[in-house]
Amino acid sequence: MRSSTMLPTMRQLTVLLLSIGIADNIAVNAFMPNSRSQNFHARSVKQHFHPQTPSKHKSSSISSLTMFLKVGSTSSATKDKVVEKDNNSKIMNVITSVLSPSNNKNKRSTSDALSPDVTTLGSLTVPNVGIGTISWSSDSITELENLELQSLVATACKNDAAFFDTAERYGSHWKTMLGLGWGETEMLTRKLLSRTAPSSFSTSSTNIEKSSPLSPVVATKFTPSPWRNTAQSVVDACEESCERLGVDQIDLYQLHMPDIVQPLKFAGFGQSKDEIYWDGLVECYRRGLVKNVGVCNYGPTLLTKCHEHLAKRGVPLASNQIAYSLIGRHNGAQETVDKCNELGVKVLAFFPFAMGLLTGKYTSNSIKSMSEDTITSLVSNKKTGLEERELKDYAKRISSLMTVMESIAQNNNKTIAQVALNYIVCKGAIPIPGARTEAQVKDNIGAMGWRLTDTEVSMLELEAGKLDFGFEGAGFKRTSEKFVGYGVEKWKLD
Repeated sequence: MRSSTMLPTMRQLTVLLLSIGIADNIAVNAFMPNSRSQNFHARSVKQHFHPQTPSKHKSSSISSLTMFLKVGSTSSATKDKVVEKDNNSKIMNVITSVLSPSNNKNKRSTSDALSPDVTTLGSLTVPNVGIGTISWSSDSITELENLELQSLVATACKNDAAFFDTAERYGSHWKTMLGLGWGETEMLTRKLLSRTAPSSFSTSSTNIEKSSPLSPVVATKFTPSPWRNTAQSVVDACEESCERLGVDQIDLYQLHMPDIVQPLKFAGFGQSKDEIYWDGLVECYRRGLVKNVGVCNYGPTLLTKCHEHLAKRGVPLASNQIAYSLIGRHNGAQETVDKCNELGVKVLAFFPFAMGLLTGKYTSNSIKSMSEDTITSLVSNKKTGLEERELKDYAKRISSLMTVMESIAQNNNKTIAQVALNYIVCKGAIPIPGARTEAQVKDNIGAMGWRLTDTEVSMLELEAGKLDFGFEGAGFKRTSEKFVGYGVEKWKLD
């Protein structure tokens, strides 16, 4: 974490400016996606600028930032004062330039912006592409801080793309690997959202009042465990998640998976607690702790049972999160999507990129269609040696599909990754791509506001249908199994 004796970098300053809503002009190139498609013009993300900031707010903002700079300057060593004074002067010139009315000439008021690309999820209105937080973690061992994620959240909130899917067990930090750090990603999500609009963030909800028509939505999950064997255990966990997220009501509360963690099943002990957990969801809903409830990794049979169980108690089932992508429609996935559409349950699709295969990351030709920042973000996403080997083997077998995806992407002035996400949207599901960087989120936003034609969807499915495999994950990250400490447990979408 940066010492208080050091001046803020331009990147830190940009994040700070964004948090108070006055840095559109500085950050527009970094935070706004490019509108490259003719059929995207009606809903281009570049239309979603904020109205000009009132002069009174600007004056107070300058004062706040001046105090921020003075703190750093006062605590610096004497030998650095000349340099700091020069840096302060440059930064203040930038701030003054940004706040100058003449520099707001390119801003578009919200009255000129058209409706964002949204769908209904239970009682919620959410963007058609979400943001997975499974890889979010702090840059610091002792504090919850991550500058890149702050930029990511700011970008999502400003562009009507702030639908975050997290869980009490999410995080890539070493503490999570050791079974520690419970709830850290939830707390980090709260911190990042509160900083995005600190003057209007309320602990009573995740809504951020702003000119944008959409407010941030946060979904989280309950982890089935052997020691959680009552409906009250679901309620207790939900209350803890509420506290970590800083809300009175969770927008969407999901069961992370069926009750598959049965360490003593081999000895004849262990009984499914699925219905117990469903009763827990009912209780959370009745107490007003959650606005909507959902499940994850449920196939048509279990989904139907859960739907009926909840319906008898007056609780609607809002969602079912499963692994689903253009090359991941096998093993019951497509049947599950069809059943969800029949029941009015929204599908949330994780692994929408098939761990990067459908972004062009592993094919030299297709990766050229991405921006440099996005390529860097994808390449920097470290994978294990085992995962890399398996993914490269997959990549050799999808070259013909990638050729079709490249052609469609070029025809629409889109990236291959955006085609992959848009395909899922066309199937009635919400893709939840994991994102760790601002560049990734900007590219994901470009998947909204347009649609593949029926012919293009058919072309993709025809080519994908020729493959001799269905994507099931790589390394220890699998679509239908989970390492649970004592071994690997599996489930089926049947």
